[in-house]
Amino acid sequence: MRLELDTVLQSTDFLVPENPNRSNSVLNGDSSGILTWNDIAKELVYKRYKEALGNFWTPFEINLGSDVKQYKDLSEEDRERFRKVNALVAILDSVQPVWFNLMGQYITDSSIQHLLTILSQQEVVHNHSYSYVLSTLEEYKNQNKAFEIARTDEVVYFRNKLIFDVYRDFKKHPTVRNFIRGMIASMLLEGINFYSAFAYFYNLARNQKLVATSTMIAYINRDEQLHTKVAADILNFILEDQPHLQDYAKEFALEFFPQVVDKEIEWSEYILKGEEDIDMFEMKRYIQYRANKVLSLLNMKEIYKGIESNPMPWIRAFDEENANLGKSDFFEQKSRQYTKVDEDNGFDEL
Repeated sequence: MRLELDTVLQSTDFLVPENPNRSNSVLNGDSSGILTWNDIAKELVYKRYKEALGNFWTPFEINLGSDVKQYKDLSEEDRERFRKVNALVAILDSVQPVWFNLMGQYITDSSIQHLLTILSQQEVVHNHSYSYVLSTLEEYKNQNKAFEIARTDEVVYFRNKLIFDVYRDFKKHPTVRNFIRGMIASMLLEGINFYSAFAYFYNLARNQKLVATSTMIAYINRDEQLHTKVAADILNFILEDQPHLQDYAKEFALEFFPQVVDKEIEWSEYILKGEEDIDMFEMKRYIQYRANKVLSLLNMKEIYKGIESNPMPWIRAFDEENANLGKSDFFEQKSRQYTKVDEDNGFDEL
């Protein structure tokens, strides 16, 4: 079945017994709605499902006792920056579960639908993690302040407007065109829009501040990289089955990537200005480096030339240490018996 850009997607039904269990298309296909994991159309989906299960964690596992003491010693300016960074990531992880659930309503393949359910649950855990951190570190009167910032501070709220407008377009008009745009926007949110915040938390840790919080961020970082890959996988499945849509996907990506990158750079200059040991020129190049990495998932060439390696290698050091120790509190050296990151789901290999 050929899909055109203006083809309206049909939402899936709960159960269609006259259709086969194995879906014949990601979008507008035939499927009973019954998931049989040993008979799915895309084997990669099962691999991603296992990766997601292997990443399972909860914020309660991380002892923030040492961070409580250190947080009290931060200046009010530093605490306000901390609240604003938490506000940003809280916005992102409040929206993404809703987006995953919306996508799932229009995806015929049951295995992909169920994988998105797992990813949605992870995003809920991420959002809860920021509440957990704030409720542990902050005075009660300030605990909700960060989440109020998320909707009342124009710089914080509007820095994600580009992405959210694409999501809204798909919700209003669920066409193939808007689905493609939404998948690319999701890749950018997961693969770029968190990274100024991640850099902020990792920089605190390398200065021996709030290291337990940064351990939690490393877990979130790993999840978000998996989510970026899954969004790319879904889009690539569609483009493989419908190769005539590839030109539009590449055209939109080349148009949209620089817009989102510019917004991320603008945000990092706003929130990280004056932050100890963060060089803003390096931060700009790091965001561009991330964009090239995400773009490669769509088999597209880099758009930011001359950035072949990570210009902020100290960030990678946190990821690699966590990767080597598996799911452990790598600063406090407390063993946690979980699936280790390996060559298939490493931090720097999207």
